[in-house]
Amino acid sequence: MNTKLTRKRLGILAIAIAVSTAVAGIAVAGMVAATPASGVVGTIVARAGFVDPVDIKLKVQEGNRQENIQVRGAQDTVMQQIVIAPGGSTGWHSHPGPAIVLVKAGELTLYSSEDPTCTGRPSTAGQAFVDSGQGHVHIGRNLSQSPTELWVTYLDVPPGESVRIDAPDPGICGF
Repeated sequence: MNTKLTRKRLGILAIAIAVSTAVAGIAVAGMVAATPASGVVGTIVARAGFVDPVDIKLKVQEGNRQENIQVRGAQDTVMQQIVIAPGGSTGWHSHPGPAIVLVKAGELTLYSSEDPTCTGRPSTAGQAFVDSGQGHVHIGRNLSQSPTELWVTYLDVPPGESVRIDAPDPGICGF
């Protein structure tokens, strides 16, 4: 038996095991870091792809700040009904593209990972808002004593993929 060859194979095997363990550790850490929803039931009611090429441009004015949201070659559009129980939370997440949210009943308080003060922005029944998606991490919470019902239109969702991208807690809010 060639000892030199055997040591080389053992070295390669040890490296392969170390890499596999590191990859598995990263995958598990990613799963642990996600913040799942609590008390939320979402039902996709419609999904369709655009027949013709569509570019979307939205301008959102929030106080003195204007946000320009642009999508070129929008993919699927998805409509979802979401009901959040009292005390429920969406967990920290983002969306592939912009989302237009209508508050049909109750109240939703939205927190952005980009706000170091963790100041919630409430929206009540009859109000609507735009979430920019495209990596904007946020969490929605129902702080009221009654259910909150939302109707959401997600723009530019890759065909067959989820409207939601889980994200880790940014650690700014303390809840």
